[in-house]
Amino acid sequence: MANYDVVVIGAGVVGSLTALELSKHNVSVCLVDRFPEPGCGTSKANSAIVHAGYDADPGTAKAALNVRGCGMMEALCGELDVPYLRTGSMVLAFSEEEARKIQALLERGRQNGVKGLEIIGRERVLELEPQVNPEVFAALYAPDAGIVCPYELTVAAAESALDNGVEARFDFPVERLERENGMFRVISKSGEIRAAFVINCAGVYSDLFCGEPSFRIQPRKGEYLILDRKYDGLVHHVLFRTPTKLGKGILAAPTVHGNLLLGPTSEPIEDREDTDTTAKGLGLIRESSKYMLPGLDLRGVITSFAGLRATPSTGDFLIGWSSGQEGLLNAAGIESPGLTSAPAIALKLVELLGERLPLQKKAHFHGRQKVLRMAELSLEEKNKVIRENPAYGRVVCRCECVSEGEIVDAIRRNAGARTVDGVKRRVRAGMGRCQGSFCMPGVLELLSRELGVSQTELTKSGGLSRMLTGTLKGEE
Repeated sequence: MANYDVVVIGAGVVGSLTALELSKHNVSVCLVDRFPEPGCGTSKANSAIVHAGYDADPGTAKAALNVRGCGMMEALCGELDVPYLRTGSMVLAFSEEEARKIQALLERGRQNGVKGLEIIGRERVLELEPQVNPEVFAALYAPDAGIVCPYELTVAAAESALDNGVEARFDFPVERLERENGMFRVISKSGEIRAAFVINCAGVYSDLFCGEPSFRIQPRKGEYLILDRKYDGLVHHVLFRTPTKLGKGILAAPTVHGNLLLGPTSEPIEDREDTDTTAKGLGLIRESSKYMLPGLDLRGVITSFAGLRATPSTGDFLIGWSSGQEGLLNAAGIESPGLTSAPAIALKLVELLGERLPLQKKAHFHGRQKVLRMAELSLEEKNKVIRENPAYGRVVCRCECVSEGEIVDAIRRNAGARTVDGVKRRVRAGMGRCQGSFCMPGVLELLSRELGVSQTELTKSGGLSRMLTGTLKGEE
């Protein structure tokens, strides 16, 4: 049975960034997750927004960590070679009543320490965003807001953590924690490991391990629509409707890869695995988006998806030592603005751990190796790369111009792709207009070759999501 100083439960963005921060110190760490690779839960299906910090109530952990995390995000993405854009955001008001609400958000943001907030009128809104409904009354403008790719950030953090000595156990769904002789037994159907400390970053399951009987997670489902990249430039900022008690409301936002993102809905549910989209939810997104952007052509939708938010019963993040379990450190109930707050949460967790476990900085820590993205290179640069390795000249995904070499890199890296969706989230093969109709066979072939398994064993996203049911008669 393997023993560690620390086990981090959950390889989402918070868990992976926490493992990365721990990898800078001389401690033994194991990152575990129920999925076959990092970033397969909430971190793969959210709004990808770096929030400025005006929404959370002053004095809460959400407010403090949101503002701190927003300030950290751009530099972190640069270090991890992850796409990031500081776009700014607007909360649109379409009535005097909504205008009063955004005025309250302005005051709240100023209390939280958000810089540069201002209310702008209709003329300025339409100058910045000509496609917005001309009936707009005013908007709260936040220049520090931005967008990031949440799953690329998560993968990059996990990859870098493993590069720097963290070990990982995937397909390791933790069933329970037991305390024995001053150590935790972290028990799964896949095996058992031991650790002096456990950090709970288990997302929608975090209340099951937090050691706080009164703390509960209410899963909240958000559905989204993604539009083709031909709509790149239609919207320049993150555009929100005025929020309600259910959340920040339906938004329209560019993505770092040039698509247009619409959503999410906000529906409390009981099933922690329910990521199905619904006609009702997608219809609500279409209706709200058309009101906000009347000229939007929704025939450009190429896919839809849903994600779950870990809404806490307390209304705030639960970050700190468990009062009911010695040695257990919680990062539970991390809903929006969890992505934005994640870098700050990771630092906070490591600071708290350092109060009980001596942490000594490593003499040598190396950053993430730069990712080769052929679509971003000049023609001269592409030709040079292809001369050195012809695999980078064999295009597998036509929609996103992804080469065999890039897919192989994504599989071979630490915390590398093990599923079709894992390849898609790392290099975007299958993310384009045809949604993998053309490149799927090529991706399966490369996964099979690199992992040394039959294509019939490969899955879309782990578990029972097999891509193939068998082979043709007489063929292997």
